[in-house]
Amino acid sequence: MKQLDLTADFKDLIDREFAGLISDSARSSIKGGQGAADLALANLDITGYAKNRSVVAPVSRRGASMLSPYIRHNLITLSEAWNAVAKAPYADREKFRDELLWQEYARHLYARIGTRLFQNLRFEQNWNNEIAGWPAGMACTDSVLAELFESGWLVNQTRMWLASHWTVRNQAGWLLGQEKMYQHLIDGSRAANLLGWQWTVGAGTGKPYGFARWQVEKQAAGLCNSCSLKNNCPIQEFPAETVLPDAQFEPLLLADPDPAKTAGPAQPITNRSPEFVMLTIDSLGDNDAALVAHSELPAVFVFNAAALAKLQLSAKRIYFYLETLQDLAARRELQVYLGDPYEFAAENSVAITYAPVPSFKKFKNLAEIHPYPWLKQPHGKSVRSFSAWRGKIQ
Repeated sequence: MKQLDLTADFKDLIDREFAGLISDSARSSIKGGQGAADLALANLDITGYAKNRSVVAPVSRRGASMLSPYIRHNLITLSEAWNAVAKAPYADREKFRDELLWQEYARHLYARIGTRLFQNLRFEQNWNNEIAGWPAGMACTDSVLAELFESGWLVNQTRMWLASHWTVRNQAGWLLGQEKMYQHLIDGSRAANLLGWQWTVGAGTGKPYGFARWQVEKQAAGLCNSCSLKNNCPIQEFPAETVLPDAQFEPLLLADPDPAKTAGPAQPITNRSPEFVMLTIDSLGDNDAALVAHSELPAVFVFNAAALAKLQLSAKRIYFYLETLQDLAARRELQVYLGDPYEFAAENSVAITYAPVPSFKKFKNLAEIHPYPWLKQPHGKSVRSFSAWRGKIQ
């Protein structure tokens, strides 16, 4: 277990301590930290969101909020984002809140299904899992990939373009494609990324999303004119429609026998007095329930060295986490380590906020567990589709 110095130059720190654990050395223009999150929320204006959320270019016309990196790590909770747009124009407010509900649906689904979300949910998609599906040459996908690799963030429209081009057009397997995207996204969330790819490639709906020149010309004005392939466009027409066979039935899609277990504790569970508050990637904000409950205790965050070695995340994500932790350290005592978070929790008395992800089960001997900040409480009914799930939420 190696303690990290948050006062050090982050580039030197990453080069020295994260060597072999990351896939590049890039730094995103999206700044981490509660202060940055609060500023983004304070400046939020979704006027025109319903019309412009899918605009790709010019960047000045984009309507996307860019709150997702902060929402992903609960620097901004879904409830805070929901309430922030209460006075926005009706169509924009409803569309924005619909997207927040989609994020909550992804969290509910992942909390219930767990690692089986890496498998085809309802329809088989068995294309080649060994080949890459983003060949160079088209201005549309090349520019989107450049933005992904440089900033670590994409509008939802271009995420769909990449997922569709990888699978539907180029017949590459969706698991490898989503992993490539997940490595770089500052808002990288297994719940949202897996669900997004499932939906785009048709493994969750049976209807793959076809990517063609028409979408580029509609959402990225003028981009096709700059492309060397504009007169011989590989995606001039929509791909042929595909009928996907049924996947093996997953009974948890229809019912959850224990929704309370899926949701985590509704009230704090105290086994003994904690000595630390442990933060996780899923809860890094000042309003973390365990942080709020124990303002007198030192906080601790442990980068999972074994997981990083396997995932090879972009340095963009590490910078974002370090900036967030440095920001928190300016307000309260914080210790940051590189090692094994589960070992630290087992050997020390920690209070922690529940995270609705499979890896949370690895925590043992916890002193205290606090509730997760759901926007909508998970129910035990069908989650086989967004509409089925939404019809049952309170």
